[in-house]
Amino acid sequence: MITLPPKRTSAENVLATMRAARARDVRWREGKAWSLVFYSGDDVLALLQEAYTMFFSENGLNPMAFPSLKKFEAEVVAMTASLLGGDEGTAGNMTSGGTESLLMAVKTAREWARSTRPAITQPEMILPATAHPAFDKAAHYFGVKAIHVPVAADFRADIDAMRAAITPNTIMIVGSAPSYPQGVLDPIPELAHLAREHDILFHVDACVGGMMLPFVRQLGYPVPDFDLGVPGVTSISADLHKYGYAAKGASVILYKTRGLRRRQFFVSTDWPGGIYASPTMMGTRPGGAIAAAWAVMNYLGEEGYLSIADTVMKTATKLRQGIEAIAGIKVLGQPVMSVMALGSDGLNIYEIGDEMTARGWYLDRQQYPASLHLTVNYAHAASADQFLADLGEAVARARRFSFGKLANAVQVGLVRGVTKILPEKLVSDLTGRALALLGQGGGLPQRSAAMYGMMASLPNRGDVNEIVLDLLDGLTRVEEKPAGN
Repeated sequence: MITLPPKRTSAENVLATMRAARARDVRWREGKAWSLVFYSGDDVLALLQEAYTMFFSENGLNPMAFPSLKKFEAEVVAMTASLLGGDEGTAGNMTSGGTESLLMAVKTAREWARSTRPAITQPEMILPATAHPAFDKAAHYFGVKAIHVPVAADFRADIDAMRAAITPNTIMIVGSAPSYPQGVLDPIPELAHLAREHDILFHVDACVGGMMLPFVRQLGYPVPDFDLGVPGVTSISADLHKYGYAAKGASVILYKTRGLRRRQFFVSTDWPGGIYASPTMMGTRPGGAIAAAWAVMNYLGEEGYLSIADTVMKTATKLRQGIEAIAGIKVLGQPVMSVMALGSDGLNIYEIGDEMTARGWYLDRQQYPASLHLTVNYAHAASADQFLADLGEAVARARRFSFGKLANAVQVGLVRGVTKILPEKLVSDLTGRALALLGQGGGLPQRSAAMYGMMASLPNRGDVNEIVLDLLDGLTRVEEKPAGN
């Protein structure tokens, strides 16, 4: 068991241990990570670090004590609203990330329905199958049933299917701008019109694209309408720590009206400790994240964001063209910006992913359909050529591996075909060995599973849900030190 050290450890030793611990972390500065980290240069990073540490100890729980944080948050929300079709009536708050923003949108919808639709006792929300699982987390937390609707062949929300899913209990519809899995933009105006027809709320999850799409449009790329300027859109979320390049965790949830935003708040007036009020899920709110977001938005300004977006989109175009030039793989759907998924009709895409991992690249695995995920950001401009070169080699190796499996499958078929002329034990032994070569008998190393936010090798057996729960449970266990260390 790890216990608190009985005596002090020098700062030098503590920091040295921490530096050593991160040696195996993904090299995101080199553009090796295709999710999780958004890097836009050392100048931005230095600014974020200084701004964050300047307000390292401040607490956004009580903005009256820290009027600086009140100013920063209000201005960050206003600047974000100006980018996303807001007006003078728009209201919002900063949150710790996209998940909290989506939780707030669902909680607000539930409170809105309790007030305006009191007959509804089992509220529902309609989600395209590609909507972020944070909506399912919100459904679990807040008692709003999530109705999942299959997407169309182009991976976008299917309007007719969404319409058919609406019931008298529906309180909200959801669309993504873009959806995370394939980076395609749901038909937001059509979904918003559907919500207006039924007088219900409509949330746009622009956590990935909210700080990118406005600049992509300014650069001349085709971007359909998606924000609060679309009639029927009642709320929208945008992560600042993604394409806003702010420090984690920083997101914004915006509402069309202040009246709707009020339903997000929590207030307790009878506690002996005084009146307790919080606008979002968290009580204590790290002042550093709020301050750093304000700092980077002012530092970059429209000019800086346009310049970064231009580099990112040119890099995404290069990558997409390079991927399409490699036989055996393809980009799924029609991504609207710099998020895309790689799939294959003939090769095992996870094997390609494993080959890329061996070369130091960190790509998320996805499922339904099987694919690899790329979130292109500024750091990838310098690594795109090497990525494409390594990807070509990985595809070639996966193709050779597939041919090897086919040959082994033929061998299995031949072995099974001679059962009438060979002793049963010999047939069983030969078949077992052949199946082992195919990975069906434990002969192949476990391949990586499709997981968002982490990479893991999971056995293809048992209850997947329980396996994932075991994995999460194990993440906080202290690794045993080898004997003799």
